Amino acid sequence: MVSRIGGLGGLVAYELAAVGVGRLVLAHAGKLKPSDLNRQLLMRHDALGQARIDTAVESLKALNPRLEIVAVPANVTEANAAKLVGQADVVVDCAPLFEERFAMNAACVRLAKPMVECAMYETEAHITSFAPGKTGCLRCLYPEQPDDWQRRFPVIGAVSGAVGCLGAMEAIKIIAGLGEPLFNRLLTCDLRAMSFNSVRLRPRVDCPVCGE
Repeated sequence: MVSRIGGLGGLVAYELAAVGVGRLVLAHAGKLKPSDLNRQLLMRHDALGQARIDTAVESLKALNPRLEIVAVPANVTEANAAKLVGQADVVVDCAPLFEERFAMNAACVRLAKPMVECAMYETEAHITSFAPGKTGCLRCLYPEQPDDWQRRFPVIGAVSGAVGCLGAMEAIKIIAGLGEPLFNRLLTCDLRAMSFNSVRLRPRVDCPVCGE
């Protein structure tokens, strides 16, 4: 499952379709705007004003006609998170809003589904992966929404594309049992300086979602 198929999630969905994943659950509300086109590579100029989820399905089907797509024209909420997550083997969180991310995280913990977390701001980004029962969860990393979080933030398409590809690789590793996913590790990067760092994460015993 990929939550949001914009600058981050669109690249994740594309790479998963290209590698041969047989089924994708995609969730994204809203219609395409001109300001989306600098980063949302599944979109097209002639689709302005149309539902983004429909254009994404067309693009992915053109790439991989055998791909089965469950297209949901809605963002993740507490009400639909369990139903969406329950249809997937791996969840990739590319949503910008913390209420969506927290809802998905809670559903993944409850249903024991691994979740890849991708987030970016301007030229900075982080990626990590959670496996219920083996790692902490998103609420260990963010107990609450950060005070300095902004709903609107600058996006450079090359940054969201690069981070989306890394997120797709994390999902591929989990699906295929390939290499070492970023379990209990947070990969941070600043593409302005082309710097990458990995830091260890520890579960929080007082986590409201996965804590003891």
